[in-house]
Amino acid sequence: MKTDNTVLHLTVGEPVSASLARASAAMKAARQGKSAQPYFGVGFDDVGELFSVFTPKRWELIGVLREGGAMTVAELARQLKRDYKNVYGDCVRLVEWMAIEKDENGLVYAPYDEIVVDMKLPDRRAA
Repeated sequence: MKTDNTVLHLTVGEPVSASLARASAAMKAARQGKSAQPYFGVGFDDVGELFSVFTPKRWELIGVLREGGAMTVAELARQLKRDYKNVYGDCVRLVEWMAIEKDENGLVYAPYDEIVVDMKLPDRRAA
């Protein structure tokens, strides 16, 4: 189980070089015996891909888990007033994308205090 007080970064259109720079800085800190700032991030090629994973109903699901703590999928479905099968599918998808997690008892929970969405705009063309 992850500790609280962490941030999940969702980035759209971030160049690979930015990810490599973060990894390089973490490895450098480790070689020097320093602890690196934890970074949890998921990258998306475009905003459509982000919105296909993080739908309004899934944002609501994350919010209910954040407020209510770890719970069964059945309890989560009851609180959301949604069909169990659909909530279960949303949970599976959000676990795949690291937005929620399952504990050793099978309860789902939202481990992050904050989710930051960062969308890079395309470079401006020269006139």
